[in-house]
Amino acid sequence: MATHTTKMLIIGSGPAGYSAAIYAARAMLEPIVVQGLQPGGQLTITTDVENYPGFRDVVQGPWLMEEMRAQAEHVGTRMIWDTIVTVDLENGSPFRAIGDSGDEYIADCLVICTGAQAKWLGVPGEMALGGKGVSACATCDGFFYRGKKVAVIGGGNTAVEEALYLTNHSDNVTLIHRRDSLRAEKILQERLFANPKITVLWNKAVDSFEAGENGMLHHLALTDTVTGEASTLETDGAFVAIGHAPATELFKGKLPMDESGYLLNEPGTPKTAIPGVFAAGDVTDHVYRQAVTAAGMGCMAALDAERYLAARQHAVQEAEAAE
Repeated sequence: MATHTTKMLIIGSGPAGYSAAIYAARAMLEPIVVQGLQPGGQLTITTDVENYPGFRDVVQGPWLMEEMRAQAEHVGTRMIWDTIVTVDLENGSPFRAIGDSGDEYIADCLVICTGAQAKWLGVPGEMALGGKGVSACATCDGFFYRGKKVAVIGGGNTAVEEALYLTNHSDNVTLIHRRDSLRAEKILQERLFANPKITVLWNKAVDSFEAGENGMLHHLALTDTVTGEASTLETDGAFVAIGHAPATELFKGKLPMDESGYLLNEPGTPKTAIPGVFAAGDVTDHVYRQAVTAAGMGCMAALDAERYLAARQHAVQEAEAAE
């Protein structure tokens, strides 16, 4: 067991965490990134990435994250493969955290980039066909289904928004919901029902995702939740849209959150309610959830953290001079 002391501790290692690390390291803050259970975040389980700026051709998610990690290390970031299990924010800076390894981390400021995970149905074929027709992000992957048949599973705002977005690429969008009414906001429902490209299948539960001979998604196996009747729906792409779960369990009762568990920041900034604690990326963003927006927030968090540390040091110097 060891104690690690740093000016900036970054918890999480997706685009937000790595971007914060790059900016912090270049500011000579010698940041430590505790990478967590999934170093690189959700992009490490994404295949084709076509919407991250700077790449003319499609790149692979794991490769992109590896490049970000290497860049952060190149400019001076220290990467530690550990998972933070407890944090002490009550006494202000310096903040203390304990890893699953038993190591202690002491930091003058903290940047939280723990991300969020899509909720999945947990049925056969869902994970096996991830990237092969099954996705949880229409904004990320809808472009690959231009002119093809797609399905969206869910009944809340996320599902309706995904279905509406997919009509930009497909003329054949099916929304599958296990009940006979949607939970989405009324204005979104009105747009959905008014769109001739969208068909709604009511009272249908997805039992499994089935592959074709080419190993790609071919159809969904469905069950009617009222009659129990089985059916299938042929589709090229299926988007699971039953919500996301932010990785904020560690901060419950310690930082303000919204009703869905996302961390609340000062509007337009990565600043949380505790001075010296910042949050960036999907852990605080339930609207955009994109790699590029997460990276931008990571940059903002590092810059604000640098200003926080500079002001803190200036205050100490003034106090010492006044003595």
